[in-house]
Amino acid sequence: MLRPPPHHLTALLNATRATALTALLVLVPIGLGVDPGPPPGPAPTASSRWAPAVRATITPGVQMVTRGSQCSGNFVFTDARDRVYVGYAAHCAGLGEATDTNGCRARSVPLGTRVRFAAHMTLVSPGTTHGYGRLAYSSWRNMRQRRLTGGARCTYNDFALVRVEAHYVRHVNPSLPWWGGPTGLGPGRLGQGDRVVGHGSSGLRAGLSPLGPKTGTSLGQSGGGWTHDVYTATPGVPGDSGSGYLDGQGRALGVLSTVEVAPLPGSNGIGDLRRELRYAQHWSGIRGLRLVLGTRPFSPVPTATPASAIR
Repeated sequence: MLRPPPHHLTALLNATRATALTALLVLVPIGLGVDPGPPPGPAPTASSRWAPAVRATITPGVQMVTRGSQCSGNFVFTDARDRVYVGYAAHCAGLGEATDTNGCRARSVPLGTRVRFAAHMTLVSPGTTHGYGRLAYSSWRNMRQRRLTGGARCTYNDFALVRVEAHYVRHVNPSLPWWGGPTGLGPGRLGQGDRVVGHGSSGLRAGLSPLGPKTGTSLGQSGGGWTHDVYTATPGVPGDSGSGYLDGQGRALGVLSTVEVAPLPGSNGIGDLRRELRYAQHWSGIRGLRLVLGTRPFSPVPTATPASAIR
């Protein structure tokens, strides 16, 4: 599974290699249970609020380090109090094994745990620190506290939010590096063969940012709509966990969660953001939580900028 280790990237890589050879995910459809209605629309973008994309250092794709485990951010969010969050995968804050898949049973670090925003972190270097935030919400912690026991929610609702400390908000831009966007929240449906793009910043790539952008196609949906299976030319690896994917129109599609052997070796499981965000809006206690649109227009052709390199 594309799940980081409790202590070091090396242990995660070994665990993930073993899992990729032996694991086959069993997908069980299940509904959300409580339907709070349609989520609020994405937050409109005010360019004066955000750092220019070419200078921002906290963006989608930024490396996020939680107690030594490195993941990648997906999208920027805000709330009714105008606080700023960066999303990643809930398993990035987990305390179990790299192969844990049931978020209803796995333990997680406490809310309030400090998370470091970084660039160019590798197996041998801590990289450059660009700021800090605090864990504000974890679907895994919430589902465990609610004593949910199984089904697709427990397996695929893998989403967490880190609130950016006020001092570092001025370094944030919501645009996805290389691609631009998001242009909105995806509809939660994706046809087989539809295009997807994303960006991850795994430290296993030794800081080579040109390997971060990904483009590929959907292999279909599973888990009652909670997850999308995608295949990209450079599949996600440990450290890419939590990174965001867009559909062919630049809409925020989902959050990178797993690496699988089926339906294709090296394919990835992408948690459906619409469902994960709707759950967070209902259960996180964060009033007015919503996605922020990118300041750069979406382009189907990757465009390198200083921000794209996740400086």
